[in-house]
Amino acid sequence: MTSLPQTQHPIVGAVATARDALKTVRDVQPTFMTPAQKQAAVLELDALEASLAELRLRVLATASDAADLAGARDVGAWTAQLTRADVPAARADARLAEGLDRRWTQVAAGMADGKVSLAQARVVAHALEALPADLDPGLVTDAEAQLVAWCSEFNPSWLRRLGRRILEVVAPDIAEAELAKRLENEEQRAREKTSLRSRLIGEGLARTTIVHPVLDRDRLLTYLEAFTSPRKHHDALSGEEDRIPYRRRLGQAFGALLEHLDPAKLPMHGGDATTVMVTITLESLRKDLATGGLIDADLAAGDNLSATAIRRLACTAAIIPVVLGGKGEILDLGRSRRLFSPAQRKAMALRDQRCRSESCTIPAAWTEAHHLNPWAAGGNTDLGDGILHCNHHHHRAHDPHYTAERLPNGDIRYRRRT
Repeated sequence: MTSLPQTQHPIVGAVATARDALKTVRDVQPTFMTPAQKQAAVLELDALEASLAELRLRVLATASDAADLAGARDVGAWTAQLTRADVPAARADARLAEGLDRRWTQVAAGMADGKVSLAQARVVAHALEALPADLDPGLVTDAEAQLVAWCSEFNPSWLRRLGRRILEVVAPDIAEAELAKRLENEEQRAREKTSLRSRLIGEGLARTTIVHPVLDRDRLLTYLEAFTSPRKHHDALSGEEDRIPYRRRLGQAFGALLEHLDPAKLPMHGGDATTVMVTITLESLRKDLATGGLIDADLAAGDNLSATAIRRLACTAAIIPVVLGGKGEILDLGRSRRLFSPAQRKAMALRDQRCRSESCTIPAAWTEAHHLNPWAAGGNTDLGDGILHCNHHHHRAHDPHYTAERLPNGDIRYRRRT
C-alpha cells in the first residue's frame, strides 16, 4: 500500500524558500556595495527580521498542542528546549505571542509589515498592558494605534518614555490622575523591594549590593560625582585621576562620602550620635607600619585599621582616636577641635583655591583639609598647618609609599619611594 505524500504547510514552505534565497548570497561579500546599496540592505534586513519575528510569534501563539505533545510544562519551556534558548527569554516570547494574538493586533500587523521591530513590540505591549484595566476599549485601541505610528520615528528607549505618557495623548482628562496613581504605586513597590546586602570577601574588601528607588540612586550618584571631580580647568594637566576607571573612582568616592558625613546630624545610636572610635597606642600611631582597633558606637570590638588610615581619618572624619599608654590606659580622647572648623575651611578655600598637590586643578569646593604636620606628631588644627587636598591626593599624603616635598609656591610634590 502506497502512502500519500504529506502536503507542506505554506508557512513552512515560505520559510524554506526564504532560507534558500539567503543561501544564494551566503558567500557574497558586501565590500563593494555602494553606500546607498548598504543602506537599502540594512533597511530591508531590518524589515525582514521584524516580519520573521512576527511569524515566529504567530506560530508560538498556537503551539500549546505541540508543547503538550512533547510533555513540556508550557510553550516557553517547549521553545527553550527546541531552540536551545534560555527558559525565561522563551517564556517572555510566549507571553508576547499570546498578547499579540489576542489583543495587540495592530502591533502584530506592524511587525508583519516590517515597520515594528521585536524590541519595539515588547515596549509597546508593556505600555498597553500598564493602562488602567477599566479604560474604555476605544481609548486602548487609539493608544495602540498611536504607539505603533511612533515606531517609525522612535527607538525602544524613547517609546518606553512615550508609552508612560500615552494617556496624555488619548485621554488627557484622566491622564494626570492616572499618572499620579501609577507613580505612587511604583514608589511604594520600590520601597518594599529596597534592600542592602553586605558581606566580607577577604583582603580588606566587602561587597555591598543595594536595590533602591531611582530617586535614591540619582541622589547618591550626584553626591558621588561631587567627590570624583569630573570637571577640570580648561588648561589643566592630565593627572593620574584621568587614568583611574570611573567605577573605581565612584567606589572611592563612596568612602569619601562616608568620611564626610556629619555625625551630629545622624540619628542617635546607643545614646549618642553615631561615632567611630579607634584605639591605638601613641607609639603605634607614630609608626608607618602599625594597626589600631576599630570600635563601633556600642563599644563592641571591630576590625583593625592601619595607622596610616587612622592618621588620614583624623584629618577629616568624625572619629575619636582613643590613644592608649603602655599599660592600656587612655592617654588622650580626641575631640572635635581636631577637625578644621567651617570658618577655617572657607579661609583655606579662599587662600588655596584648589588642591595644592602639584599640577592638580581640582577646585577647592571638592577638596579636604589636610594637616601638614600630622596630629600624631603634635600638629595643630590652625590655618598655618592646614592645606587643601582632593580626596585622591589626601590618600597620597598619608600613603607611606610616597614622599612629600613642599615646593616654593606652597604646592606639595609627591613621589613614589624607590
